[in-house]
Amino acid sequence: MLTNVPLTKSWSKGRFIFFLQRSDLMAQVAVMAPDGQVEKIERDGNPAALAALRQMAALMLKAALQHEFDGIRLGAAVAEDDQFYVDSDKDDQQVSADQLDDLAAAMKQIAKDGLKVEFAEVDLDAALAEAGDDQFTNELLKEHAHDGKVALYRLGDAAIVAEAPILVYANVVKHYQLLSVAGAYWKGMSSNPMLQRIYGTVFFNGDDLAADLKARQEAKERDHRVIGNQLDLFFVDPKVGAGLPYWMPKGSTIRRTIERYIIDREVSDDYEHVYTPVLMNLDAYKTSGHWQHYRDDMFPPMDMGDGEMLELRPMNCPSHIQVYKHHIRSYRDLPLRIAELGMMHRYEKSGALSGLQRVREMTLNDGHTFVALNQIQKEFAKILKLIMSVYEDFDITDYTFRLSYRDPKNTDKYYANDEMWEQAQSMLKGAMDDLGLDYYEAEGEAAFYGPKLDIQTKTALGNEETMSTIQLDFMLPERFDLHYVGEDGKQHRPVMIHRGVVGTMERFIAYLTEIYKGAFPTWLAPQQVTIIPVSDDKHGAYADQLAAQLKAANVRVKVDHRNEKMGYKIREAQTQKVPYTLVVGEDEQANGSVSVRKYGEKDQTSLSKQEFLNEILADIASYSRKN
Repeated sequence: MLTNVPLTKSWSKGRFIFFLQRSDLMAQVAVMAPDGQVEKIERDGNPAALAALRQMAALMLKAALQHEFDGIRLGAAVAEDDQFYVDSDKDDQQVSADQLDDLAAAMKQIAKDGLKVEFAEVDLDAALAEAGDDQFTNELLKEHAHDGKVALYRLGDAAIVAEAPILVYANVVKHYQLLSVAGAYWKGMSSNPMLQRIYGTVFFNGDDLAADLKARQEAKERDHRVIGNQLDLFFVDPKVGAGLPYWMPKGSTIRRTIERYIIDREVSDDYEHVYTPVLMNLDAYKTSGHWQHYRDDMFPPMDMGDGEMLELRPMNCPSHIQVYKHHIRSYRDLPLRIAELGMMHRYEKSGALSGLQRVREMTLNDGHTFVALNQIQKEFAKILKLIMSVYEDFDITDYTFRLSYRDPKNTDKYYANDEMWEQAQSMLKGAMDDLGLDYYEAEGEAAFYGPKLDIQTKTALGNEETMSTIQLDFMLPERFDLHYVGEDGKQHRPVMIHRGVVGTMERFIAYLTEIYKGAFPTWLAPQQVTIIPVSDDKHGAYADQLAAQLKAANVRVKVDHRNEKMGYKIREAQTQKVPYTLVVGEDEQANGSVSVRKYGEKDQTSLSKQEFLNEILADIASYSRKN
């Protein structure tokens, strides 16, 4: 494929040896830019060098696929932040995981042969002729052609479009591993063919590769999609709706527990909880600006046939604004706090969907407070205290604060009210200082309608993501013409504060699943107790009686009456990560006691029924905090 195109630049054998020698001596590597220019850059600790290494590994994998499979069609060969991959398609059976070792061996031979990347700028027609009937390569060539020509990197008989820096020499690629095979729609669109995607990872030294493989194994063990399947929490079936999770009974229990907790916390913090429709007239989203700014992330409007256009809501803010506008508001009503577990819909491409983290339907723990300007600082502090208190109950401790301001050198792209910006930013900073919290300031990171605080958390694998946000908004009250009657009897414009405590239920539960590795603390666990009678005939009735007492105290409990060996039942309770396993036999039945085994522990303790009830209720009431 693309084998006989003329090259505009080549490298001599002597130049090749020179670069290798200098590379070893100076810990540098030769990297080619998309224009064919070559330079030496530092290898170790250099993200640019690692990115170029991954691009070379992707090209080598593409060459290996061409060598191993005649007539294979090849899509993109991509270097990502932490891996590389190549998409492929065959008329017969697709590439399988069993063939990865053969592909890795072919890559090794490419390195051993001393192949190097050549740069070629060729006529598009010639490149298309070389590609033949490979529709995917043809599309890529056409997309990247300029003035009838296309720039390519070529490694032996394989070629890719030159669009990112790449290593020059294949023999630098020594420490790599092909990881997995998965399906992927061409260009991430479900209307396109499903291709076979082969993933790999590569580093400059073996220690880094070993550390990466270890981290990947940990990630696999913590993957909420894997755990969700093992514990039967949820599923997503593309045949009935990609990105639309189905919550199974256990997953629903976890979600319902979190939702009840959040609502109770917010109501106790003076929020008015509401329900609002998931549909709204498109005009509202035009007024809010969502249609203009986020149209690509919204589902197509529904034409009701009478001129009315309804839209699945991508945000809850316009809905809560309608609640505010439904009555005439006085300064005595402020701050007015409105909250909802609001269902939203956003269009995500099929290729971007991932378990519960990237979905098309989500329920946001959303809230909006309407305040007078002089109330911003106090309300901001109140919201922040609520968020930190919730974090404590979920045992979330690794987080940082980022205050985002407008860019003082480029104020034209922000809502035009200098005095309000300065006052609002000062209030947010003052609230953080009053609370004695460390934070960092990020100029230019504010939304165009107001400054904000982002709370950045660390995932189970150390990645940073935004968990909670407090966002000031001067624009929407203006666009929707919101007012309140002040003490002076005149109309005044409120400021709107958007806030999310734990984000969407979907992403939050994915985060917790990975943090807890599926071993949810007792208060969240879908099943808190498993009771195992030694003999169901002799001790089953006692187990049922005990379960009834626990259920009366709102403990989630099941009795394992199956005709299986007791050891098997105990192991399964551990596999399902049930916090407490109770074994009851002759002694327990005679004494009114239970034999208690906690998840992850081998030792058992004997407690009276009341002692165990006191223990588990205390565990639940303390949100399973050990202290």
